[in-house]
Amino acid sequence: MKHASQSHQAEPSGEPPLAHTRGYGEQPPRWKIRAAGAVLVLAALAAYANSFHGPFVFDDLPSVLENPSIRTLWPPSVPLSPPRGFGLTVSGRPLLNLSLAINYAISGTNPGSYHGLNLMIHSLGGLALFGLVRRTLLQPMISPRLREAALPVAFVTALLWLVHPLQTEAVTYVIQRAESLMALFFLLTLYAFIRGTGVEHDATKGHARSRAFWLGLAALACLAGVFCKEVMVVVPVVVLVYDRTFVAERFRRAWLERRSFYAALLLTWVPLGWLVASTGGDRGGTFALTWAAAGNYWLGQFEAVTRYVQLCFWPVPLVFEYGLFHVHGWSDIVPYAVVVLALLMATAWGLWRRRAVGFLGAAFFLILSPTSVLPGITQMIVEHRMYLPLAAVVVATVSAVALAAGRRGLVVLVVLALAAAGATSRRNQDYTSDLALWSDSVRKRPQSATGQSNLGTAYFKRGDYPQALAHYRASLGLDPESAQTHYNLGLTLEKLGKPDEAVAPYREAIRILPYFAQAQSSLGSALIRQHKYAEALEHLRIALSYSPQLTEAHLAMGIAFEKLEQLDQAAGSYQNALHVDPASVEARGNLGAVLFKLGKLEEARAELAR
Repeated sequence: MKHASQSHQAEPSGEPPLAHTRGYGEQPPRWKIRAAGAVLVLAALAAYANSFHGPFVFDDLPSVLENPSIRTLWPPSVPLSPPRGFGLTVSGRPLLNLSLAINYAISGTNPGSYHGLNLMIHSLGGLALFGLVRRTLLQPMISPRLREAALPVAFVTALLWLVHPLQTEAVTYVIQRAESLMALFFLLTLYAFIRGTGVEHDATKGHARSRAFWLGLAALACLAGVFCKEVMVVVPVVVLVYDRTFVAERFRRAWLERRSFYAALLLTWVPLGWLVASTGGDRGGTFALTWAAAGNYWLGQFEAVTRYVQLCFWPVPLVFEYGLFHVHGWSDIVPYAVVVLALLMATAWGLWRRRAVGFLGAAFFLILSPTSVLPGITQMIVEHRMYLPLAAVVVATVSAVALAAGRRGLVVLVVLALAAAGATSRRNQDYTSDLALWSDSVRKRPQSATGQSNLGTAYFKRGDYPQALAHYRASLGLDPESAQTHYNLGLTLEKLGKPDEAVAPYREAIRILPYFAQAQSSLGSALIRQHKYAEALEHLRIALSYSPQLTEAHLAMGIAFEKLEQLDQAAGSYQNALHVDPASVEARGNLGAVLFKLGKLEEARAELAR
């Protein structure tokens, strides 16, 4: 793309300003635009047709299956108040949680409707990108060759973005709707901004009221995105850079002409700050602002960004969970740092000399910046983070091919898009079961402790406890500070008939994460089997202080009290268990037995009859 300085000052007369119309080619009929949009939707459907039966995996489980706030749509305050917790994806993201509640109302825990809505959001994002690119390419400062090919270039761009295999993690993996829903509102903000600034070919027909409507819509889209994911924090900056690049030509002029609009965008940081604070300020402990965490994470981002760029052009291998890794020296980062610094320098040069190219580079790095700067303690390379930045790479690539090879080059890219759609369909097959997904992830990234642990869980669910045990131990060899893996190891040892050996991993789990309620509860139950009733009660009380709805903790507490001959307290614990889960046969039977011991025969008969 070329940038040429032109003025967009309106003439004082009632005639359309010439700067808005000069240089435009003949506009395509509306039916062509609509037909292109329909083909894009069909292409997305074809690429993801085999994704609808994929099960819930990984973070889907706590955010969907174990999320009580999505069980009802009314009152709206319930789904708009997502729970908080360690690594809980819905935490602090009310619109994401509401969308899951809509799915639950449609299909309960059947994943079909969830996948369907994910694909709908992805398709709408592709249409928004199509409109955004087409209208941008119609602006006077764009190369005439690109301006004349605005429709096919925009179509090929959106097509490649929709069917690219790198997008599968944000589309097929249900809970990463957080990424695609945020991206949709991000793209809609930019699209509405273009309409509101009236720089495209037909904007001169509108009036000030129409432009105000579109700018207001852009601000509302930005606000909606804030309630989906925190990456929206960069939207005001990206829009300002777009304004300076394609509309106002100078940052100062952009601010002076639309200061009210930018003030509205900046005000979205207020609810965003409140939402982040509602998660504890660190998204449930998933990132840490310490030098130790930050240093390793920031150095690791050189490899992350380099890998992201490579996957844009050659999406092999795609890895579901890369896991944490440590940067041991400069030799680990120099090759990656050279690539990233070169891209940053090219972006800076582009912002100065080739503004359209510079904007794409700036958008790429700005969108990645929140997740690249905040030091995560659970993930360092995550493919779904490239969902939106991929658009900048595709726009630059398709535009370069169109300039170099014309329409023949675009035809080649369409053929590549067909191959990409096939690769996406094949990648979706890895999501057909948790065992398939984690087996693929561990095969490609065996040094991922998270991958090894989750592969162990997949085997655990299938009753293959020896395999589960092997992968849990492999995971702890890579990351001995994983509370969840220690807990899972304890559960597996119990299933293998080694309850005494399970106590040690349970203790390790709560040493690492004292508020791990399930681990506290399981340790209490294990201690009961060792006849350590008083110590068991201590852990069970801690478990219930963090999670009062933990039925098994109430049950175990009742058993401990019963063993200590404290029958009134035992009855109370069983009643608490029934309050949480009225269908618990074990709690009702135990309560009946305790009431019988207390001499309350009628009450005992009633409970046992129920």
